[in-house]
Amino acid sequence: MISVSEARAALLDLVSAVDVETVPLAQAAGRVLARPVTAGRDQPPFDASAMDGYAVNAAEVELHAMFKVIGEAAAGHGFQGRVGAGQAVRIFTGAPVPEGASFVVIQEDVDRKGDLITITDDPGDNANIRDRGRDFRVGQTVDAPRILRPADIALLAAMNIAEVPVRRRPVVALMSTGDELVMPGETPGPDQIIVSNTFGLKAMLEEHGAEVRMLPIARDTDASLRTAFGLAHDADLIVTIGGASVGDHDLVAGVAESLGMERAFYKVAMRPGKPLMAGRFGTGAMVGLPGNPVSAMICGRVFVVPMLSAMLGLPTAAENLMSAPLAAPLPANGPRQHYMRAMWKDAGLQAFDSQDSSLLSVLAQAEALIVRPPHDPARDVGERVNYLAI
Repeated sequence: MISVSEARAALLDLVSAVDVETVPLAQAAGRVLARPVTAGRDQPPFDASAMDGYAVNAAEVELHAMFKVIGEAAAGHGFQGRVGAGQAVRIFTGAPVPEGASFVVIQEDVDRKGDLITITDDPGDNANIRDRGRDFRVGQTVDAPRILRPADIALLAAMNIAEVPVRRRPVVALMSTGDELVMPGETPGPDQIIVSNTFGLKAMLEEHGAEVRMLPIARDTDASLRTAFGLAHDADLIVTIGGASVGDHDLVAGVAESLGMERAFYKVAMRPGKPLMAGRFGTGAMVGLPGNPVSAMICGRVFVVPMLSAMLGLPTAAENLMSAPLAAPLPANGPRQHYMRAMWKDAGLQAFDSQDSSLLSVLAQAEALIVRPPHDPARDVGERVNYLAI
């Protein structure tokens, strides 16, 4: 068996960044920006009023000063003339500040009678003007790589960027294996169960940027597995679930190797998830996850998600674990790194009593995974432990 860190490094060596494609800005949310992009304009593109009021020359602003209103400026409809001495332009938020004006007196500080206004309240020192380029200037860049959040999309739109260079979504083929499995909605036989791993992993991997293909369930026969692998031949990553152990009905490794898979490792010193297999497969990679539902999901989070980050050109430094105090004691850990399902209680983490790798109900309630290194001693309430958010 190899350690979790050794397995992670070996898996990252199996993949490389996928190609770059250009997509319309409206389709870029959640995608990974592949190259820096540059603003094509200033924002705001002109000195703009920050308030509704009257644009005047700042040198003339004082309590009880009077001005003649000579026009109006609204958003999208600027005043084309010049503001001279003793003159004002009615202005609204977002409108261009007219030439000659350098201060906006807010409307609450003004009394207006016809075309004359008088400053009736202290106007203060704030000019209420957003200077041209205050937000960003022509040539300013948004750096890559980065996952484009809604705020990033708004920024790119304001920069007048209509198309965005992003990494294409890595194609992941998910293949559940086993005669015991049927799809949700079907009626299982007396010895069968409903397949769940594929659906959970699909949701997880799509959340992290993958295009996921769910393959038909592969039965425990050489022919069925070969057919399933044939359907996945053009995927960047093939993820099999179950069938990777060494039992008489665990055929995945043998079939994969007969089809050209070059195994990188088998078995990792972790709980849950020891029977993990990986290797090169054609132009892509393959990961064989354990069949137990919790094992498959945790291995997906610990190993497959970082592989996706590498394919998307994102940083793949060692997992940045957080720490928190324990809300309940923990016994000493064994020789494998243990990912314990836990929940928050009294500002600390408490591991669930049962850590059986078949209990999806416990995983669904879990808010974090406490990460116990091999041979970690017993821990008492209040001691800090590392954890992975889920």
